[in-house]
Amino acid sequence: MSNQNDPLFQPHHLGELALPNRVLMSPLTRSRSGQPGDIPNDMNARYYQQRASAGLILSEATQVSPQGKGYAFTPGIHSAEQIEGWKKVTGAVHMAGGRIHMQLWHVGRISHPDLQPNGERPVAPSAIKPEGAKTFISADSGMVDIPEPRALETAEMTDIVEQYRQGALNAREAGFDGVEVHAANGYLLDQFIKSGSNHRTDEYGGSVENRLRLPLMVIKAVIDVWGKDKVGVRVSPTGSFNAMDDDNPIETFGTFARHLNDLGIAYIEVVEDSFQGNHANGRPEAVIDAIRAGFKSTYIANGAYTADEARTRIKEGRCDLVTFGRPFIANPDLPERFRQGAPLNDWDDSTFYGGDEHGYTDYPTLIELEKSA
Repeated sequence: MSNQNDPLFQPHHLGELALPNRVLMSPLTRSRSGQPGDIPNDMNARYYQQRASAGLILSEATQVSPQGKGYAFTPGIHSAEQIEGWKKVTGAVHMAGGRIHMQLWHVGRISHPDLQPNGERPVAPSAIKPEGAKTFISADSGMVDIPEPRALETAEMTDIVEQYRQGALNAREAGFDGVEVHAANGYLLDQFIKSGSNHRTDEYGGSVENRLRLPLMVIKAVIDVWGKDKVGVRVSPTGSFNAMDDDNPIETFGTFARHLNDLGIAYIEVVEDSFQGNHANGRPEAVIDAIRAGFKSTYIANGAYTADEARTRIKEGRCDLVTFGRPFIANPDLPERFRQGAPLNDWDDSTFYGGDEHGYTDYPTLIELEKSA
């Protein structure tokens, strides 16, 4: 297939951003920020720069506040030192001709008092322990259980919104091209959206509209900072990771999609088939249909895609762009490999979280392999 006819290599406008291809890099937690302070470092800058040929890089999930932290060694965007660290990353990506959005993150209940300010309990819409969910709190802790969280008071919602607003402001100062609001994978905003984790009886719980209230307040605050053309949202409608479920994902996420469409954001990224757990067998086509019917702008698909499946679904109009995760970890030049139909490096999942350059910046490109042959 020539590049002229290859759906993966057709340019695409994402708001004001011109993407040269449709092979995007997923947000990928790698737990390698500098300590103390959860500060992005030179090694992180090299890692992202190596992958700058992606149509767009979505950064690893980045906590908007100390309260938003759920795993050891993940980066933040709430201190001056973190902003300076992220400037190294965005500068390196831009120097290599790339584009990068920051994913804004608050984990909600998926945390531990050892990671929280003053050893406080993690917060959530409701005081429901996520059965089976785990995190890591230090280099030698291993995976530890998540305790029962504290339900947020109604009066605290404005502070949550302000955490995201400040995170969005800090991301702009750090030189990003836009932001993605993380409302997926069982973290705070997803906890509000889904009926299984939100048992509130105030205006932030109960009906679909009430459960969407806080996420929409957050997204509007982020739009106020960035403008609608530079904002996206990630959702995982049928994801079961972190003990999540929803009574009616077609209704819930169809409604959310319509609201996001009304706000005019640049894109929605949908986790369709997560390696972390999914209630649906295969891709949840009925939910995808509901989201596509409600949201008319760019639809980004995610979830164990191969290059050929991505091509097929783009051609069929099932998605516009595709984010790739594990293949991008092991193949910094993934778009070029897709372009040539070249073999892919295998990933080493023992190096996904934490560690040093090994399994992070040392995967070879095609050019490096040719030189060493």
